[in-house]
Amino acid sequence: MDKILQKSFDINQIRNDFPILSKSVNNKPLIYFDNAATTQKPKHVIDAVSRFYESENSNVHRGVHDLSQKATAIFEESREKIRAFLNAKESSEIIYVRGTTEAINLVARSYGGQFLNEGDEIILSAMEHHSNIVPWQQIAEEKRLILRIIPINDEGELLLDEFEKLISIRTKLISIVHVSNSLGTVNPVKHIIDKAHECEIPVLIDGAQSTPHMAVDVQALDCDFYTVSGHKLFGPTGIGILYGKKQLLEKMPPYQGGGDMIRSVTFEKTTYNVLPNKFEAGTPNIAGVVGLGAAIDYINSIGLNLITEYEQDLFKYASEVLGNLEGLKIIGKAANKTAVISFLCGDIHPHDIGTILDHDGIAIRAGHHCTQPLMQRLGLTATARISLAFYNTKNEIDSFAETIPKLFKIFS
Repeated sequence: MDKILQKSFDINQIRNDFPILSKSVNNKPLIYFDNAATTQKPKHVIDAVSRFYESENSNVHRGVHDLSQKATAIFEESREKIRAFLNAKESSEIIYVRGTTEAINLVARSYGGQFLNEGDEIILSAMEHHSNIVPWQQIAEEKRLILRIIPINDEGELLLDEFEKLISIRTKLISIVHVSNSLGTVNPVKHIIDKAHECEIPVLIDGAQSTPHMAVDVQALDCDFYTVSGHKLFGPTGIGILYGKKQLLEKMPPYQGGGDMIRSVTFEKTTYNVLPNKFEAGTPNIAGVVGLGAAIDYINSIGLNLITEYEQDLFKYASEVLGNLEGLKIIGKAANKTAVISFLCGDIHPHDIGTILDHDGIAIRAGHHCTQPLMQRLGLTATARISLAFYNTKNEIDSFAETIPKLFKIFS
């Protein structure tokens, strides 16, 4: 895979790296504020995927011919890049999946199916994405488990005193989001992990919204599982990561059966492969892995510390600008936030807000954001949401702010 030249944080150069940002929508320059749903892809990622299909395409592992050897090398090089990006101990702790949703389902089915028993309790939070609720509900229904929910305050922050009260001898797992996709709240996951480990309770962290915006060190966090969605990390769709501590993954049964996850097969008995292959049945999304490796190369070429610094400044600016707009109400004002601002404009339905903004080329998200229990807690059915990335600018935020008075005029 080609290396990228190291560069300083040059917003104009960065924007030029993303071809889609030069696109027009309804004869207006595209302003893309829907990054929590999926991020745009730099040319380096697009070219890496294209080059793989043009000159390196082959299935990985076990092939003795040249193309298979090259594809396997790239595939495993990407795994090592991801290991370093998350600071996992070993590359065997990095499992390729389709995304955070599949990663959580894998843990729910494999760990939950093996180690959780009737009456055991799982702790979630009130701000979880549906992908970190439904898999636990399914396994809970099957095994007669109990879900306990950490409440939040009106600012969108976890009530940690209440969390500690929920922990009991029946608590067998905690699964919690690192950064809320609806509110932008950055949860104190290290505190939660430490409290859980005092009682020998494993913790899964949903990192779909955190890894694009901040450095994550799974060893420093000491989490037991961590999930990553590649398409939110400027990589392709259909690829993601489950990090798991080796000692846990080795005890867990395979999530799916098929090729490559086996050591030997007879009609009488099958023995399973070692990590990480045990959890990677069938032909994987090889091009997606290549693209995710390229995305990490691109992020590293800029520097995640510079990206975080720029985004925090951008987020602060956006919060101030939106906070000064008459009639606009920001939903969720946690002390520690990043990247995401949900809002309402009077009694204008969020879908109407999104539709009108689209006429001006501004892409936002409107709805419940796959967090219906959170919306119920806040007494809402939906919000409008802007979510930022390091290729967004203050000028784009100003253009967005200029459209808000038009909304009220249209619906007055």
